[in-house]
Amino acid sequence: MKHNYRKTLAMASALLALTIAAGTGFAAGKAPPEMTEQEFAVAKKIYFERCAGCHGVLRKGATGKPLTPDITQEKGSEYLEGFITYGSPAGMPNWEGTLSKDEIKLLTNYLQHTPPLPPEFDMKDIKETWKVLVPTEKRPTKKMNKLDLDNLFSVTLRDAGQVALIDGGTKKIVTVIKTGYAVHISRLSSSGRYLYVVGRDAKVVLIDLWMETPEAVAEIKVGMEARSVETSKYKGWEDKYAVAGSYWPPQYVIMKGETLEPLKVVSTRGNTVDTQEYHPEPRVAAIIASHEHPDFIINVKETGMVLMVDYSDLANLSVTSIDSARYLHDGGWDSTHRYFMSAANKSNTIAVIDSKTRKLEKLVTVGATPHPGRGANFVHPEFGPVWATSHLGDDRISMIGTDPVGHPKSAWKEVGTLSGAGGGSLFIKTHPKSRNLWVDTPLNPDATASQSIAVFNLDNLKAGFETLPIAKWADLGAEGVQRVVQPEYNKDGTEVWFSVWNGAKQKSAIVVVDDKTRKLKAVIKDDRLVTPTGKFNVLNTQHDVY
Repeated sequence: MKHNYRKTLAMASALLALTIAAGTGFAAGKAPPEMTEQEFAVAKKIYFERCAGCHGVLRKGATGKPLTPDITQEKGSEYLEGFITYGSPAGMPNWEGTLSKDEIKLLTNYLQHTPPLPPEFDMKDIKETWKVLVPTEKRPTKKMNKLDLDNLFSVTLRDAGQVALIDGGTKKIVTVIKTGYAVHISRLSSSGRYLYVVGRDAKVVLIDLWMETPEAVAEIKVGMEARSVETSKYKGWEDKYAVAGSYWPPQYVIMKGETLEPLKVVSTRGNTVDTQEYHPEPRVAAIIASHEHPDFIINVKETGMVLMVDYSDLANLSVTSIDSARYLHDGGWDSTHRYFMSAANKSNTIAVIDSKTRKLEKLVTVGATPHPGRGANFVHPEFGPVWATSHLGDDRISMIGTDPVGHPKSAWKEVGTLSGAGGGSLFIKTHPKSRNLWVDTPLNPDATASQSIAVFNLDNLKAGFETLPIAKWADLGAEGVQRVVQPEYNKDGTEVWFSVWNGAKQKSAIVVVDDKTRKLKAVIKDDRLVTPTGKFNVLNTQHDVY
């Protein structure tokens, strides 16, 4: 019997509306806690902003566990409330202090109701959101400011729905630009002129860095929820196209690079690589631009497919689908920019994709729930060039050999591991000019781990790590639940910047550490720094340096 998922989900959504109005619901023969329409709306917003990224819009799970009513009602309110409040060592953050007790209670009740089905978002909807704020003919023909753009940082101000552009030399905010909610990443055009940011609400904003004061010149919404944006980098196609991928609806949108005019929408719904079952919510995770072909390399989370999307002929779009593993999330290049190292986090696997041959090179088993960001490339004294990832689920730092020519016996294997400060790591970072390896643990429920950073000496990895008290150096006081997240280097690899994330209602900061001495160099504080999270140096991001 052929199952019509869309019809079933639509029926569930309609039934949900009736149950909310009646104050009752169903799952496994039970009624969920009563909620008013207003309470449900508030809880739905909290879930979207804080939980959907890991657990899915339909709550079927991915990095996080499934949260469908048959599971949540069986667990019960007391269990759910405690889990949300205190988190777990496997990577579930403790939301105490970030969410109020009333918000946690609302979320606990919401999770026991049937998830509502969000609407589709097709080309007509997308075009209605597209705005060119400054036409191309009114933009400068040369750089009009005196900024050292190579050392400019694009900093996500998560809860403010903004990015701050910070001068890496003076440590001063150049400007703050309104964006979508909780910008997930910033990407640079191949030329370094244009900055693209995408919010979790799927709003893409294009910023022209050549203007006297950099400002937004175009914007568009590509869906209801998103995480990824990238630009064309292959020779001859620089700055021509941009692509953004959505969590909902599951699709990607190819746009003109200088205006964000939408050109093509492609759905990613399909069958999984393992059980070959149809999945209604295969979300687009990491996107990376190939240097070997005019390709966008797109991770489809739930199906475990890596798509090589050839943008050289949009009217006759050619897509190579590569079977890898579920659930694909983040990843980055090896040091040669040929091999895409992609985390399939619930499979505890790194998929190695050869962007030149457009084929899977290897599936490498690593630790529990790898979350590398873009990973870290360095030369190991025994195994040669390696790429490393940390993990959400354990303290392991896995090193994978990436040199099939010079070190063939080590290539595409986990050649070694390091013991870090614990699970709950989101980012790992080094730089070609550095001999340090920095690993954060912001989602670890232990405050000592989440408020500090672990740093390894690449010349003596066996010595273990040193712990630096980044949150203490920020000196933000006792209020809030502080977390240290995402190391990012300046343009020449002499400084490492850390975000001290402290919730929307408390002061946050950026701490700058001297990479060579590991000593505090500067603390950036400003009332405009509302939950600074990801930081993206222009030069490093433009040239995929990590």
